[in-house]
Parts: sequence; C-alpha cells; structure tokens
Amino acid sequence: MNSIHATLEILLLLPLIAGVILFFLPEKHLKVKGLTALAVSLVTLYYASRLYFSGVADEQINLVETGFLNRFGTSYIPVSVGSYCMLNLDNLARFIGVLIAFFSVLILLYSIVYVDRNKSLRNYYSFVLLTLWASVCTAFSDSLFMFIFFWGFLGLTLYKLIRGHDEESSAAAKKTFIMIGASDGIMILGIGILWKITGHFNISELTVRTSDAIRFCAFLALLIGSFTKAGAFPFHTWVPDYAKKAPASSSAYLPASLDKLLGIYFLTRICNDIFLLSGWIRLVILILGALTIIIAVMMALIQHDYKKLLGYHAVSQVGYMVTGIGLGSVLGLVGGLFHMVNHAMYKSGLFLAAGSVERNTGMNKLEKLGGLSRQMPVTFICSLIFALSISGVPPLNGFASKWIIYQGIIDFGKGTGIANQLWIVWLSMAVIGSALTLASFIKFISGIFLGRSKTSLKQVGEVHWMMWTPMLILALICTGLGVFASRWVIPAFFEPLAGNVSFIGVWDSSFISLLIAVSIILGISVYFVFSMGRFRRDEIFIGGETNRRDLGFEPTSFYETIRNFGLLRPFYGWAEKKYFDIYDVSKNITLKISHIFSAAHNGILSNLAFWVLAGLIFMFIFLLM
Repeated sequence: MNSIHATLEILLLLPLIAGVILFFLPEKHLKVKGLTALAVSLVTLYYASRLYFSGVADEQINLVETGFLNRFGTSYIPVSVGSYCMLNLDNLARFIGVLIAFFSVLILLYSIVYVDRNKSLRNYYSFVLLTLWASVCTAFSDSLFMFIFFWGFLGLTLYKLIRGHDEESSAAAKKTFIMIGASDGIMILGIGILWKITGHFNISELTVRTSDAIRFCAFLALLIGSFTKAGAFPFHTWVPDYAKKAPASSSAYLPASLDKLLGIYFLTRICNDIFLLSGWIRLVILILGALTIIIAVMMALIQHDYKKLLGYHAVSQVGYMVTGIGLGSVLGLVGGLFHMVNHAMYKSGLFLAAGSVERNTGMNKLEKLGGLSRQMPVTFICSLIFALSISGVPPLNGFASKWIIYQGIIDFGKGTGIANQLWIVWLSMAVIGSALTLASFIKFISGIFLGRSKTSLKQVGEVHWMMWTPMLILALICTGLGVFASRWVIPAFFEPLAGNVSFIGVWDSSFISLLIAVSIILGISVYFVFSMGRFRRDEIFIGGETNRRDLGFEPTSFYETIRNFGLLRPFYGWAEKKYFDIYDVSKNITLKISHIFSAAHNGILSNLAFWVLAGLIFMFIFLLM
C-alpha cells in the first residue's frame, strides 16, 4: 500500500473511530474529551496537509479495488460495487480537506474552555469529530452515491450541535433539520435523474448539457442542495435562527465555515464539472447571487441581537461567492473560491468573538453592551480586523477577493448575452452590499466595544488564552491573505484550482499594503509632533442641563430610521411576519392542506375508509398512466 493510500485511511478512519469512542466517555471528563478531540484534529490536519502538498496528480481511487473495504472483513463485496465507492483527490478536494481540518483544530481549541459552561450540549466533541470525518469524506467523494450519504449525515450533526434548551432553540433546531433534510431529498431526486440520463454516478464522468427540461430539473435539484447548505437565497432562513440560538462554537464551525466550504465546493462542481450551463441559467444564478447579497445585508442592518446579525451576514457573503462562480470565467471562479476561504476565516472569527463576549457578559443585545475595548483588548482588535475584512476594507483579505469578483464582473460584461449586458447591475449590487456591510459592522463594533462603558460591565475581563488564540490566528491570516494576495496567495493556492489569472486592472496587494502602512505611520507621527498636549477636555454642553455620566447613545437607534423608511417599512414588516421565509410559508400551506383533509373525514370510520379507498384508486390510475 503506497503512502497516499495510508494517509487516506487515517483521514477516513481516525476521526470516525475517535468520535465513536468519545461517546462512551462520561461527560464529567469533559476536558479529557476536549483534549482528545483536539489531538485527533491536529493529526487529521497533519495528514490532510501531507496529502495536499504531496504533489500527486489528480487521482480517482476505487475503495474496493485498493482493498480498503476488504480490510474490514468485506472481501465478499463484488468488484462492480467499486464504481459506487470512488474518491477523487484532485486539487480542489484536497484543498477543501485541509481547510476542514484547520477549522476543526481552531474550534476545538476554543471549545475546551467555552463548552465548559454549555454542558447541556451532550457529546459535543463526539459530534464535532464526526462532522470532521463526514466533511472530509464528502469533499473526497467522487461517487454521488457516497457524496449524498456523507452530505446527509452532516445534517444530523448540524442538528445535534445546537442546544434545545428552550422552545425557541428547539424550533431553530427543528427548522434547520427539516430544511437541510428536505434539500437532501431533492438532491437525491436530482442524482436519480442524472443516473437515469447518463448511467453514471461519478462526478468525474459526468458532463450534462442543460438543454431540456429533465436535465434542467436535475441541475435545479442539485443547486437547491448546495444553496441550502451554503445558506443562499431563498433557502437561507435557517442560518440566522441557528446562529442566534446555537453555541457560538457550533455557529463558527458549521454555518460560518464548514457548511460554506462544502456548499460552495459543491456549487463549483455543479457549474464546472457536472453541467454545461446555458446563458439563461447563468442569468438565474447571478440574479440569486445579487438578491442574496442585498436582502441579507438589509436584514442584518436592523438586528439588535449581534449573533443574529452575524447570521445574516453569513448569508449575504454567500452572494459574492455565487456571483463569482456564476460568471463562469477563471477570474470569477478564483474570486468566488478565494472569497469562500476568506469568509470562513473572518466569519468564524466573528462568531468566536461573539461567543467570548456572550460568555463573559451573559448578554447578546447590542444596546446592553458598550465600552468593552479596554476590558477585552484582544477580542476587540481581532473583531475590528474581522469587521474591516468582511466590509472589504484594504489591505485585508475581504477586499482582495471582492476586488477580484468586481474585476470578473467587468470582464464578464464584454460578452454578448443578456446576463453579460446586465454586468453593471451585478457590480452595483456587489458594491452596495459591501457598503451596507460596513455600515452594519460600525453598529456591531461600536455597540459592543466602543462608547461609554456600562456600570454593570465594569468587572468584565478578557477571555482565556485558549479562546482568544484561535481568534488571533484567524486575524493574522486575514491580514496575511490580503497583503500577499496577488503575489503569493492566488498563484500558490487558487490558480491550481481554476487556471491562470489575468487581472484586467493594475493591482499589487503588497504595494497597496505598504502605502497604507506608510500613511498610518505618517498620520501617527503628525499627531504626536503637532497635536500631542495641545487640546483640552471639557464637559459636553447640553443646553445648561446637568451632564449625566450614565447617558450613552445606543448605536441601534440610528438604524431604526432604516426600518421606518417609507419604501422599506412594508418589506421589513412582511419579513417580520415570515412572508419571505420559505420554511414558514411551506409549513403554513402544509398545515392548511392537512386541516382540509382532516375536516373531510371528521373522525368517522366510514368516511375515513372512503378516503383511503379513493386514494388507492387514484394511485392505481396514476401508476397505469
């Protein structure tokens, strides 16, 4: 057995075995379980990195022919079954595998302290390791048969990693499970159509034109699965609810990082490997991408709960990825994949920061917080970097990937199709979304860390080093990915995934970063030389009234004008009534239909027998058609 196969066996088995074993370790040994899970994730990261940097060419591996399955007493499995047990170790799959393991390490390091106060979340570490295992298996699966099995298993772990400690959290968990489960069922239908059309289950063997209704239905079914997992409009509504009620570590691990990685990974496979898209389908994808950006960021602007605010931004940023991939160009694909990675970095960091604030204050409303920058300096600095990055402020990584997507949209406009001619719309939506994101995170940063400190928060301090270390690592990576984007990051990591990039504008991230650094240094120097000590402090004049020290300006107050703006007020009202929530709309329709059928037989046995017989006759006629 060669080293690649040995490495693969460790990646496919170690997290599974360790996760199952930890189920039998009592919860009173929570720290031992956490340290064990952390060690397993570190080993997984090491072997995933070895596989990624091994330099092997793209390789398809048959788990039956290589003897992997026979090693476990399944030698009776016929060789023909191997076509359903195929792995694909191309550059993209190996890259996603490294990222999955990397985020697992950071989340588990953070969780060792954080989960101590969340003991009602039983078997947390087991489910994290099983999520790690299933995610790696999903990324490596070439067979859609294997892919949908592991993809569906992740829906179970997603459900188990949210605490059902009250009615609202239980409802959020149920909503998540139903939406993910329903999309998985639709995906199975799409996979069945593909098998019926092509006779193949393996992604590497599929090239399907979306030229007729049945092929379009297969594409649409798989698209719904990827959109629901990633949290794109209109299948996004589970993400904000999950983010609000789940532990911050669970939100950072799944909706913020792994679900985005796998959802966008599968979208890339759909648009570049499985299907050949027509111009009209690209138009639909770009429309959905633009709507995802704008609708989610507008909802984020009015949130008072900072975890739900982050949940809506986890949706909004998906729109940029969908837009980049929907362009169908190398520049767009590089921008979409780069933004996928960047989003996982800063959004998981933001959720970890939110968890740190919630843990130390016990509050999750922006108007009840303020002035924590002095008490929690590391969390504040990291949060500021994450907020600037997600807002697309140079020289951070969020700006770098958004800038590439902007270039991709402009280059896309050179085409002649209707989607190409609307390039200014896609560009405008992306730029406006970025500006509104900045406005939203001004509220987030000022509401939590700036302003006047609340008397009730005077005793709040910084979190344990095991909690701020993952945030600091992510903040440094966000900075490094932005500073070295054009010269090192894109050529080293993203061109092998999509192809050589030709930028249409002048852009050198390192030089821009140097100019920004010089301007900051000059600004500080001017301040110290000319302004230090030449200003006075005085009380604020408020019309002769006594200046009360406890008065403060709540940052959420200004944003209420957005909710009450004439054109936007009806839409916000409809959103609060769940008119745009596909889950609630579907639930209400289902309940109304069930009430109609319930009233039809009204509990009388003869009426019930009549409707059962009528249903059987209808099914019989339908089958004969």
